[in-house]
Amino acid sequence: MIHTFEPVYNEYSKILILGTFPSVKSRELSFYYQHPQNRFWKVISALAVWPTPGTIEEQKTMLLENHIAVWDVIYSCDINGSSDSSIKNVVPNDIRSLLNKSDIATIYANGGKAFELYNRYCYQKTNKEITKLPSTSPANASYSLEKLVACWGQEIRL
Repeated sequence: MIHTFEPVYNEYSKILILGTFPSVKSRELSFYYQHPQNRFWKVISALAVWPTPGTIEEQKTMLLENHIAVWDVIYSCDINGSSDSSIKNVVPNDIRSLLNKSDIATIYANGGKAFELYNRYCYQKTNKEITKLPSTSPANASYSLEKLVACWGQEIRL
């Protein structure tokens, strides 16, 4: 599978949030975190004190107006459905190039697999540390929305 859509960022982006690879639903809709049970947009809305966006355009606007960039660690891989644990044959995205085109100072991983893959495939090219945050995926059922907002809010200041 190949990642078919671009990162969301501009030259004013200060924070980069990295996932692993788009879910089946995100691949269908060509945008990040489109599975209806993924809590990403609700978490970012809570941190930004912003209405939860209902459209992809509203999602992009919220990210850019809050200086947030979003991308995935992986450019291409073998994956079964949306299962991060099945990921094999990783080709990483060129995170360094995005850092060079923006004001990104801090990188966050949306979950342990994104953290692990960034450190394995990207850190040596960026020399930039990444902070691991609990995944907003519905597979991370042990974290309520309130707990995710609290954990993310301890790290991310908008």
